[in-house]
Amino acid sequence: MSFIERRRNLVSVDLLLIVGLAWLMICAVLLVTNIGPISAARFPDPDDTLRLVQVRDLLAGQSWFDLQQYRIDAAAGGVAMHWSRLVDIPLMLVIAALTPIIGQSAAEMTALVTVPLVTFGIALLLAGRIAWRLIGEEAAGFACLAMALSIPVISQLRPMRIDHHGWQIVFALLAVNGLVARNPALGGRLVGAALAFWMAISIEGLPLAAVICALAAFRWLRDRKDRVLFVNLVVSLAAVSVVLLLLTRGMAGLVNYCDAIGPAHVGIFMIGAAGAAFLSWMEPISRVALMTGFAAIGAAAFTVVWQVVPQCAGGGFAGMDPVVAGFWFDGVLEGMPIWHQTPALALQTIVPPLLGIAAAIKLARQNGGWLARWWLDYAILLVAGLLVAVFVTRAGAVAGALAAIPLGWQIAVWVRAARHVRKPGKRALALIAICLALLPTMPLTLLTVAIPASASSRLGTVPVQRVASCDIPRAGKFLRALPQGEILSPFDIGPRLLYETQHEVVATAHHRGQPGMRAAIDIFAGTPADARDRLAARGTDYIAICPDLIEPARYVEMAPNGLMAQLVSGDTPDWLEPLATARNNGMAIYRIRP
Repeated sequence: MSFIERRRNLVSVDLLLIVGLAWLMICAVLLVTNIGPISAARFPDPDDTLRLVQVRDLLAGQSWFDLQQYRIDAAAGGVAMHWSRLVDIPLMLVIAALTPIIGQSAAEMTALVTVPLVTFGIALLLAGRIAWRLIGEEAAGFACLAMALSIPVISQLRPMRIDHHGWQIVFALLAVNGLVARNPALGGRLVGAALAFWMAISIEGLPLAAVICALAAFRWLRDRKDRVLFVNLVVSLAAVSVVLLLLTRGMAGLVNYCDAIGPAHVGIFMIGAAGAAFLSWMEPISRVALMTGFAAIGAAAFTVVWQVVPQCAGGGFAGMDPVVAGFWFDGVLEGMPIWHQTPALALQTIVPPLLGIAAAIKLARQNGGWLARWWLDYAILLVAGLLVAVFVTRAGAVAGALAAIPLGWQIAVWVRAARHVRKPGKRALALIAICLALLPTMPLTLLTVAIPASASSRLGTVPVQRVASCDIPRAGKFLRALPQGEILSPFDIGPRLLYETQHEVVATAHHRGQPGMRAAIDIFAGTPADARDRLAARGTDYIAICPDLIEPARYVEMAPNGLMAQLVSGDTPDWLEPLATARNNGMAIYRIRP
């Protein structure tokens, strides 16, 4: 039985029009709904704030290879960040190009708005292209719609969200585009390069990268002609990883860390590339021999881990200080499993990928030949993406973007079916079902609106949070007038203090700065007398807290008689000089007396 080649050319005018129109509509909606944060320069996450601080330092002359944040825990020489310079590039280019024309502040705001939206546009084009090549224009349009309505996706690609999560989505979709290529050699190189960029930006891409490599290896087992894809994939992965490591870290940065791609990881990739090339050269060989070869490559990779970086066997955050882990890391919701999230977030994270998996299986059944196998492999990839998202909720953005492609086809099928329903009531039910597939939290949202807030919180439809009135930009004007010094503050406001002022901070919520984080915890949770001795030993000059934030409340719960509890209650130790009270702008500022 013969099957028609379904893959089209690279792009078409129709595809660009569909994606372009969808992107413009999404941009308009996101700009309107985010006008408040944009006008107030309110970042979605402290990581976005610190990312801009890092770009500022780069433009101010800090070395490309120097990823040290010297104003965090300056007493210890700063904190080496695990972030990649690759994400800094578009921000740096926009700011550097526009600053001479419109000034630094306006240039930064332009970058904060345009870079995430352009990233969203690239992601839409990559997702729409896959749907367009394999299914058709209608599916491409609905795939864009599915991405636009995916809360996990939007949360990583909205204005002001300049951290690396949006680019992870882009390179995941670029890798899948390589799997669609007619030329397996070219496709393999594209997949390998995309995976190298993805993992260079964030090692969180490692699990799905391993699944993609395993699927390519399985293709080789299934059809010996498909070895070209796998060999080119792993060779490209190894080669591009070497180049990126050298270009972004330099020779001085060739140190093995568990939270970023380093020499040990690249060594594993090179072992895989050499092993794959050798097995390809040995062909034709039996399936048993080929599986043995794959097993040998895997064993060699595990040997490298156990012999070179055994501390990384427990993951990227292995060896974390237990006090820091208990107070901070174990409470980072986006890094926690799905069962720790609100019902609304859990539904938005799980339902679209589940529907995408079902749609991919249907597409596999309705097609034949290579296309059926492709969709079956894609369903496996979606299952893996969903499993990662279940255990690390922030990975739901990649899972949601991948699910949008088969979900676009499924929505198109549902819409066509709804058009043929004659009875208005049944047609309305069909349209409601489609809306629930795209917005699975709609019933919870309506329920929350319909009942009192206290009852809705008991039902778990909305998270119970304390609302902070901390106006850090306003407090920043006051802080900038003070002599430069080190500020002890809660972790989450540390990046904003760095952004607004010339001061240093003891710690921010970044795991490589664990010594400073532990020091801050010990000081805030310790007795006022002990805190004074520790601060004097560090040479810290100021304390700044926002009592309405959740973090100070956690200190009060942790140590009812500690320094933070005393400050929150308004009982200021005599060795602190109040400079500003929380009544003015939500931030209390103290000078440490000599």
